[in-house]
Amino acid sequence: MFELDMKSRKAISDQIIENMKELIVSGVIKADDKIPSVREMAGQLLVNPNTVQKAYRTLEAQGYIFTVKGRGTFVADTSCLPVDSRELQEAKTQIRDSISKLYYLGIKKTEAKDIVEQIIDERGDWK
Repeated sequence: MFELDMKSRKAISDQIIENMKELIVSGVIKADDKIPSVREMAGQLLVNPNTVQKAYRTLEAQGYIFTVKGRGTFVADTSCLPVDSRELQEAKTQIRDSISKLYYLGIKKTEAKDIVEQIIDERGDWK
C-alpha cells in the first residue's frame, strides 16, 4: 500500500495519516472501499497496532474513513469534507516561508510563480 520512513522525524502515525489521505484524495482508494484492519495494516507496515489505531482514529475524526461494527473500516466520501481551517492556516504559513526563501535567493516574482505552477503541475492528479 505504502512505505514509512523509519528515519523520519515525523511520527509514524502522522506518516500513516498523510499516506492514507494521499491515497484517498488522489482516488487510488475510493469512497466505500474497504481498507485493511488495524491488525492487517500493522502487520503490513511492521508497526505497533496502537500506532495504526491512533492514525485510524484521527482519519475517522477528520471524516476520511468510517467504521462499521463487524464489517470493517471503509473510505468515506471526501468530496463534501469541509476545509480544516487549522490545517489550511498551517499550509499558508509553510507557503509563506517557502516564498520568503525564494525572495531571499533573489528569485523574481514571475520566476517564483513559474516555480509554484511547475510544482502544482508535477502533482498531475490535482483536481
